[in-house]
Amino acid sequence: MYLIVGLGNPGKKYASHRHNIGYRVVERIAADHGVGPWRRKFQGKIAEGTLNSTRVVLLKPETFMNLSGQSVGAAMRFFKLDPAHVLVFHDEIDLK
Repeated sequence: MYLIVGLGNPGKKYASHRHNIGYRVVERIAADHGVGPWRRKFQGKIAEGTLNSTRVVLLKPETFMNLSGQSVGAAMRFFKLDPAHVLVFHDEIDLK
């Protein structure tokens, strides 16, 4: 089992911001592979399903990015996952 996390900032104000690329990636994975439906859990939204016969949980934390560890940590503890089974999508742009 894998936890696939898409990071972003919640709210309409940030919907098109580059920091929300993680949200868009996991939403696309869900749409392309029929994962879902989305429901609220772990201070975020999750969708469960399979990718290539492997169980996955997609997670979009609804905390701001600097607090996303709370959501991710809660999901990891609940599913008893170690870091090797967590994949995180986020923007990779450094700010000056």
